[in-house]
Amino acid sequence: MAKAQWDMALRPAGERWAVPNDARGIAPLVDRLQALHPTLSVLEAPGGLERAATAAWAAAGLPVVVVHPRPAREVARATGPWAKTEALEARALAHWAAVIRPTPRPRPDAQTHAWRALLGRRQPLMVMRTAAQHRLAGTSGRLQTDMAAPLTWRNARLATLDDDLATTLRASPRWRENDERWQSAPGLGPVCARTLRRELPELGPLTRQQIAAWVGVAPLHGASGTLRGRRTMWGGRAPVRTV
Repeated sequence: MAKAQWDMALRPAGERWAVPNDARGIAPLVDRLQALHPTLSVLEAPGGLERAATAAWAAAGLPVVVVHPRPAREVARATGPWAKTEALEARALAHWAAVIRPTPRPRPDAQTHAWRALLGRRQPLMVMRTAAQHRLAGTSGRLQTDMAAPLTWRNARLATLDDDLATTLRASPRWRENDERWQSAPGLGPVCARTLRRELPELGPLTRQQIAAWVGVAPLHGASGTLRGRRTMWGGRAPVRTV
């Protein structure tokens, strides 16, 4: 999908069509999909542009899964063609969905979306504040006042975001209970607990081996034939490892 339109591909019929990415296109698309009775609907995650459509699909009772765009693109490269168009990407995504059969999961509610948006805004502000502090340490006195002004603004915004996050957390008894349980672990504070809630919703039902692989801290095999290479950790979710 893109800002302008949705490109759909149907398997095994091979049918393909496109609709505008707005209310005029999403409503007829939901009606058409309901008439087809699909066993699975898979779409790539383009950075939030899919939220309106997935909410409409979930409200209509359609099974939908949002996946990272990379797996479908790797399938397209492996099976050909090498060209890249919206139609080809839609077919590759449908092919990947038919083979892999990802499991639909419950969609986050409005409160969870608001929580994730607040925490998502906090992370880049922290990165910018840290970079500004490093630059300020090596700057002459004449420029320090000018560089300190945006740093003061970022500190104020971070304080406001932390208050908003705490207020949102207290509004949900279930969130508050999980937050207290996580922070009971030695060395785990409120920022880490909030990051786990946003970046690692799978925490809980998975085993310790599975959750370690999702985060990217599981030692993975590097063997081939008679070679027994070192086990290394890679992939996963960098924001979780950072905190």
